[in-house]
Amino acid sequence: MTMTRQRLRLEPLLRRCFHLYWRFARGMTLGTRALVLDADNRVFMVKHTYTPGWHLPGGGVETGETLLESLTRELHEEGGIELTGGPQFHGMFFNRKVSRRDHVAVYVVRNWRQEKMPEPNREIVACGFFDVADLPADTTPGTRRRIEEVLHNRPLIEDWS
Repeated sequence: MTMTRQRLRLEPLLRRCFHLYWRFARGMTLGTRALVLDADNRVFMVKHTYTPGWHLPGGGVETGETLLESLTRELHEEGGIELTGGPQFHGMFFNRKVSRRDHVAVYVVRNWRQEKMPEPNREIVACGFFDVADLPADTTPGTRRRIEEVLHNRPLIEDWS
């Protein structure tokens, strides 16, 4: 069995274990994601090692960390992206597919710099900028909705997925 297949088989079990832990350790889980746009309105996305599909960069807010601190850290870790101006808050979304207590704050980032595209690592296997008319086929539904809301002025849907 290949490593990818093993990882995909273990993913639901690991996700349940983490959320069981979080249920007792935290009252609610909170994350941040960024819709990073370049000058041509191409969207920066990442592909993780531990979950399928292409996603907006982001992750969990750590204890003692603000939303913007989390966003700044995650952009640097996942994309080598440094904010050069304030991001614009887009919305707060309930991610019921992950758990009954998971919420994600999404920001639109237009002021940033990236010295170079990061190499694949243990967390991110691929990343890049994509034209919204040509997103990868396995871009997640929640990611597609956020892009539509921002770039095509679609109504904001509070559920992530």
